[in-house]
Amino acid sequence: MYRLPSAVTTRTATLGGWAWAYRRCGVHQRASLPPLGHGWVGGLGLGLGLALGVKLAGGLRGATPAPSPPTPDPEALPQSEPPPLLEHWSPQTPVPSLSKRFARAIESSRDLLHRIKDEVGAPGIVVGVSVDGKEVWSEGLGYADVENRVPCKPETVMRIASISKSLTMVALAKLWEAGKLDLDFPVQHYVPEFPEKEYEGEKVSVTTRLLISHLSGIRHYEKDMKKVKEEKAYKALKMMKETMESDQEKQLKEKGGKSNENNDFAKAKTEQDNEAKGRNSKPGKKKNDFEQGELYLKEKFENSIESLRLFKNDPLFFKPGSQFLYSTFGYTLLAAIVERASGYKYLDYMQKIFHDLDMLTTVQEENEPVIYNRARFYVYNKKKRLVNTPYVDNSYKWAGGGFLSTVGDLLKFGNAMLYGYQVGLFKNSNENLLPGYLKPETMAMIWTPVPNTEMSWDKEGKYAMAWGVVEKKQTYGSCRKQRHYASHTGGAVGASSVLLVLPEELDSEATNNKVPPRGIVVSIICNMQSVGLNSTALKIALEFDKDRSD
Repeated sequence: MYRLPSAVTTRTATLGGWAWAYRRCGVHQRASLPPLGHGWVGGLGLGLGLALGVKLAGGLRGATPAPSPPTPDPEALPQSEPPPLLEHWSPQTPVPSLSKRFARAIESSRDLLHRIKDEVGAPGIVVGVSVDGKEVWSEGLGYADVENRVPCKPETVMRIASISKSLTMVALAKLWEAGKLDLDFPVQHYVPEFPEKEYEGEKVSVTTRLLISHLSGIRHYEKDMKKVKEEKAYKALKMMKETMESDQEKQLKEKGGKSNENNDFAKAKTEQDNEAKGRNSKPGKKKNDFEQGELYLKEKFENSIESLRLFKNDPLFFKPGSQFLYSTFGYTLLAAIVERASGYKYLDYMQKIFHDLDMLTTVQEENEPVIYNRARFYVYNKKKRLVNTPYVDNSYKWAGGGFLSTVGDLLKFGNAMLYGYQVGLFKNSNENLLPGYLKPETMAMIWTPVPNTEMSWDKEGKYAMAWGVVEKKQTYGSCRKQRHYASHTGGAVGASSVLLVLPEELDSEATNNKVPPRGIVVSIICNMQSVGLNSTALKIALEFDKDRSD
């Protein structure tokens, strides 16, 4: 019996032979095929059978021209797949030179995220960073879907939770700029369905401006006013104690004591606790989450007006303007105001904004539509086992916490806000600049801290208009310098997020030969709830700012 040469048995020159071999090996990527020559054509003949082998044997000596190769198997070699060298390329991939420039910052930031991920036990985290408007790093760590071992990647879509409030603020700002919305009118001017309110027998006015900065007195998920007041009293006492101890801590810091490290640890811990409390949950006590029925609503609401029935008849927790109480329900009312002031459905108006901002993967969360690259969401149960979160319907709070997005879209949004904030500084040096999506004076208003507010994820800041803002500050020479930045965190069922903007400190001379936006934008999304990410995002932003300055 004739034996096939070893070279022929180990390799096949035909497309069909290679596809068969790769299928047998479990490989589904495009194969790198060898060139078709006369010697390999002979191998083909022998491989097809002894009868054809004799006729095609002449091909081994170059006597017979090579036959046309058979049609490739479309299932084995899908034509839509890119070549192996381009397999991982995407439009989101940063320019190699920029990535190389920030290699040190990327490496240290990746290590930091790995530590945070391991510490909290998060299944997956996705991060994106842009410098001066250009994306320089985006990466996913861990799994978007643990059960099916689907890794996180820059295109992974997750719940952005309360960053949705910052998106809603853009709609309100555009209506205000167009003269269609007065921020200081009583809300009943736009939404008469919301009843007029009293506090301790006195008629009071709830306005759009107060709703935006959580000063309206409208409740959050906690319905028990007594519990809320007790918690606020506890916070006030705690702040007094911290103030009394601050002088001693400053002295220790100036002496180079170990209090710096302890203070950083305490700050990170406080951020996680506050992030959780803002959504009525605590890390390690997930039972509290499920006690808040409204956080886990499964009911579908057709529009924002219908959603008002959840809270519109509840009493105010305090006189509007006198205190701060973070309230997602306040943004449900703001969505109704957007509808009435614009004449469009809230979601339709927001989709137009997303289109203008080129945020093509940002959508409201709904269960029925197929949303490519959507992650699953997780929590730890009482036995500290990872489980899927229960089904929720966020239609009652799209404006305050119901959108899905990617880190890439959040970077675009952050840079659009930064551009509008800075473009006024560049007009004298470059008259060809396009206007910002929001006017500079509008952005200055949005990023100005509001009195009587709190920024739970950074005690050194205040809440502004749908953003938390930390102002530039330096108390002592050659000591800690506090940078100006704006951010918003998010905490939802099975998800945590942050978007942080660190503007460049500009002066009149710094704008020469430069164009906005100037600064660092960091976005992080995670499919685990009650994870404080703001301090992590700030550290990452400062790492990239250092490389940028160098």
